[in-house]
Amino acid sequence: MNAPLPSPASPLKIGTRGSPLALAQAYETRSRLAAAFGLEDSAFEIVVIKTTGDNQALIAADKPLKDLGGKGLFTKEIEEDLLSGRIDIAVHSMKDMPVEQPAGLLLDTYLPREDVRDAFVSPSHTSLADLAAGAVVGTSSLRRRAQLLNRRPDLTVVEFRGNVQTRLKKLDDGVADCTFLALAGLNRLGRTDVPATPIASEDMLSAVAQGAIGIERRADDARVADMLAAIHDTPTGQRLAAERAFLAALDGSCETPIAGLAELDGSTLRLRGEVLRPDGSEAIADDRTCPIEDGADLGAEMARDLLEKAGPGFFAWRS
Repeated sequence: MNAPLPSPASPLKIGTRGSPLALAQAYETRSRLAAAFGLEDSAFEIVVIKTTGDNQALIAADKPLKDLGGKGLFTKEIEEDLLSGRIDIAVHSMKDMPVEQPAGLLLDTYLPREDVRDAFVSPSHTSLADLAAGAVVGTSSLRRRAQLLNRRPDLTVVEFRGNVQTRLKKLDDGVADCTFLALAGLNRLGRTDVPATPIASEDMLSAVAQGAIGIERRADDARVADMLAAIHDTPTGQRLAAERAFLAALDGSCETPIAGLAELDGSTLRLRGEVLRPDGSEAIADDRTCPIEDGADLGAEMARDLLEKAGPGFFAWRS
């Protein structure tokens, strides 16, 4: 690249939330960029940004995210700082990202995807099948809540929001008998001590883009675009193109239980999708394949077909 590389005197500023997992993802991004260009860590600066969602989480930790404003609560301030030039790139968990970015920003760089599966986490049980009727399950995810109640309507679900450490403490305090965590987060944090049992995607299809890290940039920043191209993982990008097209066509938000997973096999992409009523009383799923380059079209087509099968009011809460 012709533009000057970052240096300790003029570091590339990496914006992130301040949770341990968010910081681990920012450090991974820094390490990959440093390795790609033969730079020291000092050529980068990690900038921690507190978002509206982080502040609301402190005062409303037991409210569902949908009642606080949705996914954008955790990106607004970061994207404002990116647009203003306070930071040069922003590192995100793609599972938490809205499908549309603000004007002037692009989200087109992905690191190699981690394990996409959910994990069943409990200090006293090893699987859902071990839970007695009426057992308490903690989760803030509408998808997980709906999937759980679809399979085990005899269980009680309570709101369980917070970062990995917060949710593990709630388990220790007896707030719930078990919870679910993304294996990707546990792996990135090195938490081999957590009593986690992986759940096959056939049993609990993961959230769209689960396990993927995305890097957002200003659309007109050619230097950053060139640098990020060196660490972009093409297979992850191909998979997310299908999954996020599926999500976008469903108008996915924190108020809609949606699951989706794309996988690659040679030149073929397999996409599985699922939509559920929020109370878990009904689930509609689909499973299709196509050439990799047609993944986004397949995602949008599958979403339209599932919406047609679901009919009006499918995502509304039943009284």
